[in-house]
Amino acid sequence: MARKICIVTGTRAEYGLLHGLMSAIKASPDLTLQVVATAMHLEPAFGHTVDQIRQDGFAIDAEVPMNLTSDAPATIAASTGLGLTGLAGAFDKLRPDIVVLLGDRFETLAAATASALMRIPVAHIHGGEISEGAIDDAMRHAITKLSHLHFVAAEPFRKRVIQMGEAPERVFTVGAPGIDNFQRMPVRSRAELAGRLGLALERPFFLVTYHPATLDDADPVPKLEELLAALDRFPDMGLVFTKANADAGGRAINQRIEAFVAKQPKRAVLVPSLGHNFYLTALREAAAVVGNSSSGIIEAPAAGTPTVNLGSRQDGRPQAASIVNSAERRDEIEAALRKALDPKVRQSVASGDLPFGRPGDAAGAMLKRLREADLDSLLKKKFHDLTPNASGPSS
Repeated sequence: MARKICIVTGTRAEYGLLHGLMSAIKASPDLTLQVVATAMHLEPAFGHTVDQIRQDGFAIDAEVPMNLTSDAPATIAASTGLGLTGLAGAFDKLRPDIVVLLGDRFETLAAATASALMRIPVAHIHGGEISEGAIDDAMRHAITKLSHLHFVAAEPFRKRVIQMGEAPERVFTVGAPGIDNFQRMPVRSRAELAGRLGLALERPFFLVTYHPATLDDADPVPKLEELLAALDRFPDMGLVFTKANADAGGRAINQRIEAFVAKQPKRAVLVPSLGHNFYLTALREAAAVVGNSSSGIIEAPAAGTPTVNLGSRQDGRPQAASIVNSAERRDEIEAALRKALDPKVRQSVASGDLPFGRPGDAAGAMLKRLREADLDSLLKKKFHDLTPNASGPSS
């Protein structure tokens, strides 16, 4: 009987990273792919990107709405509970052998919790990383402890997962799956990207994604204003904004960017989602990636594109030489943008070290482990103590 591998996905970005593994599972005669779409995928405000999953040829086995009507912290907490209930129902119906999760978001934590309580093994991708400026950091580590197989992007992250008590034989360094997309996905032209955006791309452009720093209690809009003011100092540059996610403060960010873009429609555009193929094209074609998204840290260097990384949201992640960090003040952002536009910074991408690696076959490495995992013993975890002779507290 074919082993049932259930992929749970809640955002456009995460789905782009999972696409290769989903395709590999679907093509395997000894495996059955199950897909559960939840959270932002089902929200019109974020592009209703469940449609993109279907357009890519994947059947959706369950949709789990999370009622993301607001990004207030209390609403997000309630939505996580709603997701937990819905995901439990989906898993009860689908009866997967293994649930595969990626990353660190609240819907991912809900899926890991439901799986653990229902005694379904979890395989977690991108564990062991740090992003100190976001609550995602705590969620990622919690998901690690609820998981049974770990697919990490680089050796330092493997060591960190083991440091958290996970058995070394269950932690596999496979690379960053998003980087593999650069050699796996068909290349779109700049003209096709312009058509997708509805924006002439005759001039160089910045690709901008700005998310809330979820451990910061302050209103994110004043810091966004600093970014917008800095971008206005580059009137000859085009601006391609992608929407902020559904975290607390995300809607306010999107509303302000919408107003900013509306005043200069020939220069700027805001899109809910580009889709993974066109997003990779935008990464390649951009003069620089700007904002505080993990894609500026992980995928942009692999695309050969400099990054201006703002604020603390990505603090703790290893960085390539092509990443220019900046405080969220307009003068410093302007200086960082000018540095990123220096041809020497772009050249550093080709010759420098990439902490998250270059394109490989992360999907193939993960597929092998998902296929070979012993389901009878997978749920039984022992804490791997780095000091195995340590005893408990003395009386």
